[in-house]
Amino acid sequence: QVQLAESGGGLVQAGGSLRLSCAASGRTSSTDTMGWFRQAPGKEREFVIAVRWSGGTTYYADSVKGRFTISRDNAKNTVYLQMNSLKPEDTATYYCAARIGGSTRYYPAWDYWGQGTQVTVSS
Repeated sequence: QVQLAESGGGLVQAGGSLRLSCAASGRTSSTDTMGWFRQAPGKEREFVIAVRWSGGTTYYADSVKGRFTISRDNAKNTVYLQMNSLKPEDTATYYCAARIGGSTRYYPAWDYWGQGTQVTVSS
């Protein structure tokens, strides 16, 4: 099993920045890819960004390209989501996820999930 713990959410004004962290514990060596999804009220969970532990290949949703970046610290089993130029439409609960295998936008295919952290962007 793998446990994921997110931190770093909060309230920010439009145009501001936030950094989310996701610390993984347990059998992290069994996972290949770490990612972030988000879910706004009344909407389906959507893919945001992902990174492979080995090699660092990254994957982005078009809506966050140029604004969000993902990085990893393999020694700490932690991934970071740096969010810049935030918009009100980025408001959502952000979930960290881990997967055995490569990235996919299909959220049911991810194996492990964190509890989520709220990000609210005010206009």
